[in-house]
Amino acid sequence: MKRVFGVKKEKAPVPTVEEATERMNKRGDNVDEKIRKLDAELVKYREQIKRTRPGPAQEAVKARAMRILKQKKMYEGQRDQLYSQTFNLEQVSFATEGIKDAQQTMSAMKAANKELKGTMKTLKIDDIDKMQDEMMDLVDYSNEIQESLGRSYSVPDDIDEDELMGELAALEEDMGSEEVSDGVPAYLQPDKEFEHEPELNLPSAPSGQTAQHQAASAQGAVDEYGFPAAPRASVRT
Repeated sequence: MKRVFGVKKEKAPVPTVEEATERMNKRGDNVDEKIRKLDAELVKYREQIKRTRPGPAQEAVKARAMRILKQKKMYEGQRDQLYSQTFNLEQVSFATEGIKDAQQTMSAMKAANKELKGTMKTLKIDDIDKMQDEMMDLVDYSNEIQESLGRSYSVPDDIDEDELMGELAALEEDMGSEEVSDGVPAYLQPDKEFEHEPELNLPSAPSGQTAQHQAASAQGAVDEYGFPAAPRASVRT
C-alpha cells in the first residue's frame, strides 16, 4: 500500500512572525558584512589607481574595481529588499501584538464588569440612606448622653448679665478698700488690734548701714567693700 499510494508527508510548522523577522535580520547582517569587505577592496584599488601611471596597468586595476563596485551595488539592492521585508514583518508583528493586547484588555474589562455587577447587587441606595440616618441618630444620642454626664451639681443657672456686673463691681470695691493712700496693701500694714501691746511691736528693720558701719564710715576706716577695716598691728623694731 505504501508503495502504491505513498506516505503522507508531514507539513512543516508555519514560522511565526518573530522567527521570520529574526531570519531576515541575520540575512541583512550577512549582506552588510559583504558590503563592508567590498568597500575595503575598493579603497585599496583606489590607492593603486592613484599610484599607477595611465596605461594598461591602470586600466586593469580600474576593471577589477569596476567589478567590485558592481557586486557592491547588487548587495546593496538585496539589502534594501531585506530592509523592506523586515519593516513589513515588524509592522505585522506590531499589529498582532496590538490585537493581543486588545483581547486581553477586553477580557479584563469583561471580568471587572461582571464583578462590579455582582457587587452592585449587594448594595442598595435605600439601605445606604437608612444606615446614614441611623448613624446620625446614634451620634445625636451620644451627644445628649455626653451633655447629660457633663452637667454640674448645685451650680445656679439663672444668673443674668446685670447680676454678673454687680458682682464684679463689688469685687472691685473690696479690692480697692484693701489699699491705703500710699498704695501699700492692708495685709502689709501692722495690725491695729495689737498696737497697745509693746512686746509685740518689733523693732523696725535697719534702713541702710549699722551704727558701727556709720562710725567707721565717718572716720574713713572702711575697706573697698564698705566694711570697717581691720586694725593693723604695729610693728616694733
